Order: sequence, then C-alpha cells, then structure tokens
Amino acid sequence: MWIQRPILTRSHHHHLRFFAHLATAPLLEQEILTTTTSALLTYLDDLPKPDPKHAETILAIPRTASGSGISVKERKAGRVPAIVFEQEDGQHGGNKRLISIQANQIRKLVNHMGRSFFLSRLFDLEVRPEFGSDQIVEKVRVLPRQIHLHAGTDVPLNVTFIRAPTDAWLKVEVPLVFRGEDMSPGLKKGATLNTIKRTAKYLCPADVIPPYIDVDLSEMDVGQKLVMGDLKVHPALKLIQPKDEPVCKIRGGRVSDQQKKSK
Repeated sequence: MWIQRPILTRSHHHHLRFFAHLATAPLLEQEILTTTTSALLTYLDDLPKPDPKHAETILAIPRTASGSGISVKERKAGRVPAIVFEQEDGQHGGNKRLISIQANQIRKLVNHMGRSFFLSRLFDLEVRPEFGSDQIVEKVRVLPRQIHLHAGTDVPLNVTFIRAPTDAWLKVEVPLVFRGEDMSPGLKKGATLNTIKRTAKYLCPADVIPPYIDVDLSEMDVGQKLVMGDLKVHPALKLIQPKDEPVCKIRGGRVSDQQKKSK
C-alpha cells in the first residue's frame, strides 16, 4: 500500500498544462497521447522491461538541515545526503524532502547496474525515523534524477530523486545497448562502429520507463547510420531531441588479404 503526500492540485494542473497544447499538436501525436492514457501504459513484450533482480527498496531517514557541513557529517557516518522532489512537467519542483540514504546500498546499486542504468530505473523509497525502525514515515516510487560520484573513488556524494506516481510524465536519459555487431555486414567487412550517442532523451509515462533501448546493428553496412528516429521504443514515449540526430555509423572498411586474393 502506497503512502504518499497528496498531490492532487499539482497533478491536475500538470495535466491541464500538458493537454492544453493538443489543439496545435500533429494528429499522430494526438492519437499517441490519447492511446497512452488507456491501454498502452504497460511494457510491451518485444521491448526491454526492468529486470526484477534490480527491484530493490531504497531505505532512507529524514534529514532536517542541508549545507556542506551537514553533508560532510553524513558521509562520515556512512550516509549519502539526498533530496526527493515533486514531479512537474518532467522537472523537479516543490514538495521537497531532505533525506539521507545508506552509502553502501547506493554504491552497490550503481556499481552493479552502471550509472546510466541506475538513472533510468524506478525504485521504491521508504523513509523511516531511523535505520532499523519498523515505522514507515513515507513510501513512494521514485526515479533517480542525478547522482554525483567522487572523481577518484566513485563514492556517491549526493543523490537527487524525483517522485514517480503513475500519472507522472518524466524526462529520462535512457541508455542505449548496441547489439548485433557479429551479424553486421559492414563490420564483417572490417569497418568500424562509430558510436555517437550512448543515451536518448524521452518524455516517458512513469509506468513504462524503459531500462534501456536496444540498438540493432545486424543489418548495417558500410556508410550506413542510425538516427534517433530509428530507435524502436514504446509508442507512448515522446522523443525530446531531434529525430535526425545520429546515434551511430558504420565507417570505413578494409579489404582483407583473402578478399584481395579472390579478385
């Protein structure tokens, strides 16, 4: 059972603002947005889904003050200072809660998943009066928005979360996973893969945030490229960067000695 702060006013205002532009939106976009509010808000079978093995509850305790001095004390105690923001048009806004989370738990998650995958994964967050307490002050679903790591040790320094209720639309940088290198005609000829982007930015309904996006290289030949508009994603997602922005390209190509002899 979810225990969340009331957000009706903020949510209603968000939807009024979100749907106000539909009169001028292209017809296809209107159809997608209308469909998205009903049956499509589930993960599709042929697209990546969140791995259940990463479904971990992040534990937290309230933090009453902020500042560099407080942050230093928190880190010395094995905790990471963090903030939970309310969602509003995909950005963090009001209803801010200061919390501290366990450094070991966050470091384990980031090391296991990778930073960009951690930032595209929804987690349950439980705030308790103190670690080890059975009392839950708040339980909410959140998306990690930012994480700062120490440059030399990768120790987490602070984390920003954003609330992710089921009606939220959130801006997410989704990591790209390149597959099919062993089948690519261009790469088989000795060409090289030029990776231009490793993430793609989408406005996502909270219930269908992809953990990653597969980039299929299996049919790419020398000189061919993939752009953002070529990526296969859930129809509810809205790309918020140019569709013609390049993702990758098969460049060059060397003729092997065996090919030379056959000529």
